[in-house]
Amino acid sequence: MKQMPASAFKAHWLAVMKRVQATGEPVIVTKRGAPVVKVVPVESTQADIFGFMEGRVKIVGDIESPIPVEWEVAKQ
Repeated sequence: MKQMPASAFKAHWLAVMKRVQATGEPVIVTKRGAPVVKVVPVESTQADIFGFMEGRVKIVGDIESPIPVEWEVAKQ
């Protein structure tokens, strides 16, 4: 985990945030050698509805054609 002094973080905070977002590696900001804050990437809380079951479901057979079942309602 990378550490940097508060003065360096203040001067380069945009670049530090971009690096943390890209690599996922947290950065600890220190003041006089003591850790003050930790900059970590945010985990996505919004789940994407499309494709979330990819690789978990297997479609077997024809799912578009009607099934060959005669319904009681259709007989009347």
